[in-house]
Amino acid sequence: MPPAPSPWLHEEVARRMQERLDWIKCQPTSWAHWEPVHGGLQAHALLAQRYPSAEGYVVEALTESAQYAEKKIAKPWWQPTRWTAAATRFEMPDEGAVQMLWANMTLHMAADPQALMAQWHRALAVDGFLMFSCLGPDTFQELRVLYQRLGWPAPSHEFTDMHDWGDMLVAAGFAEPVMDMERITLTFDSPQRLLQELRGLGRNLQPRRFSALRGRQWREQLHQELERLPLQLTFEVIYGHALKPAPRLTVRPETVLSLAQMRETLNQRKTFPRNP
Repeated sequence: MPPAPSPWLHEEVARRMQERLDWIKCQPTSWAHWEPVHGGLQAHALLAQRYPSAEGYVVEALTESAQYAEKKIAKPWWQPTRWTAAATRFEMPDEGAVQMLWANMTLHMAADPQALMAQWHRALAVDGFLMFSCLGPDTFQELRVLYQRLGWPAPSHEFTDMHDWGDMLVAAGFAEPVMDMERITLTFDSPQRLLQELRGLGRNLQPRRFSALRGRQWREQLHQELERLPLQLTFEVIYGHALKPAPRLTVRPETVLSLAQMRETLNQRKTFPRNP
């Protein structure tokens, strides 16, 4: 089954996050978009317009998503802009290859978020920056109250607080994390439309969720219960920004550096004034 178009909510969050780039003076010469099919293909076009001369990388974990992204993003060979625009590579960037890494609405779905942050850190060059967004703990609060009242398992896994994300970023090697959040409330005209929106946003990763398929009777009960409530969903959206600082060398009997880290360290030393 081919991937579905990027969810409307993700495109809207990406548009709002993209506006935050107005405050960043750094103009990357290369950047990476992490999982744009889920995070927002329209947002990719906005970023490409903002950095027209910067080389881009598109990273997708699934083969189907990577093929879909290339089909939607790559320009046809017969378009003149294909030969004048900056290159777009549909692959994982090398270590330290990009000055900006963009990851919209992906972190809260990661099974091991700290391992994912480590991947982002490796891809970024020194003084490069990370832009990301994810869902916070107040998301789906209406459904959580309803499911708890009915004695059902939670409708989703627990989402991480933005302060904990900041601590994880520092532990992963990032510096100066800046976090903020907002709440977005969507209203719907029917329970069916509300549930359709949910299906497009991702999966229920709650470990205690019902392990089998629900029946029609359960679905009808859910529709009836939703109709008694205001048909709305609250999303707590967390935005994050962090820098990759120069590596600090500690005094040890033996220090192991990657080739990229060694080059960065040597380049830094070239800027130091020599003693007379």
